[in-house]
Amino acid sequence: MNPAGVSDRRSLWPFALLSATYLAHVGFFNPYLPLWLKEQDISLVAIGVLTALQAGTRVVAPYAWGWLSDHTGERVRWLRLCAAVTFIASLGLLWPLSLGWLALVLVIMFLHSSAMMPMSEGALAHWLSNEEGFDARRYGRLRLWGSLGFMLAVLAAGAWFEAYGIKDFVSWTLVSLALVNVAAWLLPQAHEKATQAQAAEPIWPILRQPVVRGFLLSVFLHILAHIGIYVYFSLYLDALGYTKFDIGALWAVSVCAEILWFYGQGRWMHLLQPATWMRVCAVILLLRMVITATAADIPALLVFAQALHAVTFATHHTVAMGWLNRHFAPRLRGRGQALYSAIGYGLSGVLGALAGGWVSEHLGLQAVFYGCVGVALLAVPVAWRLATWEAQSQQVRIEPDASNLGSPGGHER
Repeated sequence: MNPAGVSDRRSLWPFALLSATYLAHVGFFNPYLPLWLKEQDISLVAIGVLTALQAGTRVVAPYAWGWLSDHTGERVRWLRLCAAVTFIASLGLLWPLSLGWLALVLVIMFLHSSAMMPMSEGALAHWLSNEEGFDARRYGRLRLWGSLGFMLAVLAAGAWFEAYGIKDFVSWTLVSLALVNVAAWLLPQAHEKATQAQAAEPIWPILRQPVVRGFLLSVFLHILAHIGIYVYFSLYLDALGYTKFDIGALWAVSVCAEILWFYGQGRWMHLLQPATWMRVCAVILLLRMVITATAADIPALLVFAQALHAVTFATHHTVAMGWLNRHFAPRLRGRGQALYSAIGYGLSGVLGALAGGWVSEHLGLQAVFYGCVGVALLAVPVAWRLATWEAQSQQVRIEPDASNLGSPGGHER
């Protein structure tokens, strides 16, 4: 039950602020980290390894923090701790950077930052859920502030780094993480009641359900196909002759599309069932990767491909949050979010970043995106099977909530 009612905007706006500041940090850090590492004379293989560290921490850290937050009911408390440690660790980037030191600093940062959004999503679900389900319309309106923060940061950073060079990357990191800490301390502290029995409830019965296993496999493949974008897109565009401002602008196109989708999703998400939306996302993903691999030297087509992010990320993300909310009870919510992060962004990120580093070193950056096309081809039939797995599930079917995925008064991460 919503502790204060979904209309309590004083309780909800700090979540929008945290989303905006955290994703503003991500908006410059992730796209420009590979370029900054390149400026430190680090090889493409080593860059692949260092960026894989972020994904590697997502395999274990979110679940550990998720278990702790489920056990104590204190999601906001642990989120604030993670924000503080991430900032303190980032100060290590000011010291002379050997490869080992850089890896240590990034690991400490990622072990804590990778858990922040799953805990934030879990805490937000506590405020947006009631007897009818999860309010997808309001979730979209809150989540778009994160997209806006990402877009403004990636554009501003692109212009700044183009004018003054990438040397200020560390300063941007420190300022952005300081803002994240401010936002974390403004979050409402709603303690979610968690008994020892609830916290100890095993998650394995949920994971044995075919629909849940199929969903996690679909998420893994879908996000694995995106890893080329998340890790190697900036380097790819740089090699093709795009300026740093161009790179930032192309990232911003994808985020603009996602903002518009999050804002208006209440008008159309109810038109299709969640499993059908997953099929649509998989097919559009394949189209996006084909264009990126074969026509990245044609700006108009690349802009179009980036705009498809509205479906391949925003739609997929909203449907995934509703799916998690449906199949993981509140007492398992932290671990459900953590599994989504660990399998979707952790395991796929490790494999994608490491494989991409080897492929880019030996076959070139374009070959990375041909690999993404191959993964997208695998994602389509898995997404196509989700409706069948859903129908075969012995759990209460998700279809009764389909009309609430994003309808104006509806409910549905």
